[in-house]
Amino acid sequence: MNSYETNLNKNKANFIPLSPLSFLNRVKDIYPNYESVIYEDRKYTWIEVYKRCVKFASALSKIGIKKGDTVSFLAFNTPEIFEAHYSIPMSGGVLNTINIRLDAKTISYILEHSEAKVLVVDRQLHVEVKKALSTLKNKITVIDINDKYADQSKLQKIGDYEYEEFLNTGDENFNWKMPDDEWQAISLSYTSGTTGNPKGVVYHHRGAYLMSTGSATAWNMPNGLNFLTIVPMFHCNGWCYPWTVPMLNGRTICLRNIDIKKIFELIEKYNVTHFGGAPIVLNMITGAPESDRKKLNKKVYVLTAGAPPPSIIFKKMKQLGFEVMHVYGLTETYGHVTQCAWNDQWNELDEEKQNEIKARQGVRYPNTEGITVMNPESMKEVPKDGKTIGEIMIRGNVVMKGYFKDKDATEKAMKDGWFHSGDLAVMHPDGYVKIQDRSKDIIISGGENISSIEIENTLAKHPSVSIAAVVAKPDEKWGEVPCAFIESVKDKPVTEKELIAFCKETLASFKVPKKIEFCDLPKTSTGKIQKFELRKKAKNLN
Repeated sequence: MNSYETNLNKNKANFIPLSPLSFLNRVKDIYPNYESVIYEDRKYTWIEVYKRCVKFASALSKIGIKKGDTVSFLAFNTPEIFEAHYSIPMSGGVLNTINIRLDAKTISYILEHSEAKVLVVDRQLHVEVKKALSTLKNKITVIDINDKYADQSKLQKIGDYEYEEFLNTGDENFNWKMPDDEWQAISLSYTSGTTGNPKGVVYHHRGAYLMSTGSATAWNMPNGLNFLTIVPMFHCNGWCYPWTVPMLNGRTICLRNIDIKKIFELIEKYNVTHFGGAPIVLNMITGAPESDRKKLNKKVYVLTAGAPPPSIIFKKMKQLGFEVMHVYGLTETYGHVTQCAWNDQWNELDEEKQNEIKARQGVRYPNTEGITVMNPESMKEVPKDGKTIGEIMIRGNVVMKGYFKDKDATEKAMKDGWFHSGDLAVMHPDGYVKIQDRSKDIIISGGENISSIEIENTLAKHPSVSIAAVVAKPDEKWGEVPCAFIESVKDKPVTEKELIAFCKETLASFKVPKKIEFCDLPKTSTGKIQKFELRKKAKNLN
């Protein structure tokens, strides 16, 4: 043993497990009376948010929630889901945020698979949630959010408790504890089920902490910023910004629904400096009528991720006063792990070339140890020629613990010491990555991942459908939308309208094909459908 190892051991003075819970603990001590979370006329200071989180954690503990128990959340971007990022791990529980756009069957599957003990849900979601709860085998405690700013005609009571009433059963002097191990699970997020049922992605306290610090560095985020929540906090924990912003004593301004006019109003009212959004949100902003837009008083910084954005969007946003940085990541990597970091030498290029570069997925974040493009068979890096296609591979502390209760899928995803993203890309000579395609035929529509297989399986259940193939069709508003190609059963005619209505019976609305074309499907000699041919066709369909 060398001298550096002798009597130099980890102890409580020199080693404390990393956890983003420390950010709230710190900010409430240093800036207790600063505004922290704003939603309509609800405004909280840091000490108020801290006390609310502690009380909710206490209330959860009183009904038996302990270390490793799952607490699910189905909510819009309101203060409740922000608080959940602290209150649930303070109780030792694991936060499971669920996509509010999912259908009852998928919600039910997630609640069962995650072994959720508690569900916190917005009353606006009562229709699908009540259906989901009716099929659950195990009893679950339901707490509902009664938001006075929601459309009251669409609300119905769901739960055993109402959020504020439940919170007030807790003790603000509750003795919560930091995790004993930074590898302890902090949250559970489900993928969009690209090959069947969705998979549960497990984050740990260490990764959440490091993503928070890395994001601040990569995006040059200052202390005291004003952050607008456009990215849903159910999606990759809001790209981890519910943990990042408190670290910087920033204000979080909550936006319940995407409303472009309101976005401009909030930017002006609260001097918003930063927000993130899928390319569709940027398209909505640049395409909004003049009457909905306001002139920006100063530059607003924007992150975009999801479907690869068209280069023209950068030009349009810049004209309005927004500075956009393109990032890339997955649910399995806590959100974004690459950025199109700008080099000053590119300022000499013409605008079109600059925008083309900005559309690249870029290079690794400061908190990410490795991003590369490899041949998945040989596990060798592809040449940096901007032409040779390989798979994006990732490694680092912001890669998930693994898939919940799915050892085989975890081992496959982490094979050979790299996380296999499933995204096909090239590397340019400067090392910047650019996605070319999706290896699993995922359709990214408005920032949501849609499984072509799920739609194909639904269509195949119709008696008039012989074979169905679904691909992404470019769409100006959503980035991509599902487009179905059908070989129909002879003597059983069916219309596009009938098949769309059939899909709407079982699929969430954003998964329903926006266009259906009847044809003989192109196939290989072994009968495999040639989807690349269908993608070409889809581009030319109206």
